[in-house]
Amino acid sequence: MLDTLVTSKTRIKLLLKFFLNAQSSAYLRSLEAEFGESTNAIRVELNRFEKAGLLESFSERNKKMFKANTNHPVFKEIQSMLLKFIGIDQILDKIINRLGDINKVFITGDFAMGKDSGQIDLVIVSEKTDTEYLNHLIGKTEPLIKRKILYQILDQVQFVNKFPAKNQKNLLLIFSK
Repeated sequence: MLDTLVTSKTRIKLLLKFFLNAQSSAYLRSLEAEFGESTNAIRVELNRFEKAGLLESFSERNKKMFKANTNHPVFKEIQSMLLKFIGIDQILDKIINRLGDINKVFITGDFAMGKDSGQIDLVIVSEKTDTEYLNHLIGKTEPLIKRKILYQILDQVQFVNKFPAKNQKNLLLIFSK
């Protein structure tokens, strides 16, 4: 659906990169390597986003870095639309309503970094979860969103041990009780 509204594949990749995880930042050459596209195509889109105020730039070790402008009036709407595009909203509604006492849900891995790798990694923080129903939901959802869904269910102690505060920058919180 998003590719119907936004015709530039480079633009879609940049939206996913910067707006799924607002902490994500990158420079032109790193985006060239990540996307496998020419620097010129990427530069044109970066400049458009920056001129529109959707991206901010800053210098870091002689590199012009870009990141999402979280203060832009449409930031939350773009982020919400992207979450719907990758299908997380479909999963979350059912997870939260039917799976038990969910405290938090995070996206990790490539999607948390803004890369569409075809796989969505979830960390579910919960004391009690109906995994049989979760597997049923995932089996129904994967063909619809055309992405593999992997998950871990951790209680609060396991979560803190596995992801201490200093290692949480690559976690994208998508639900909190």
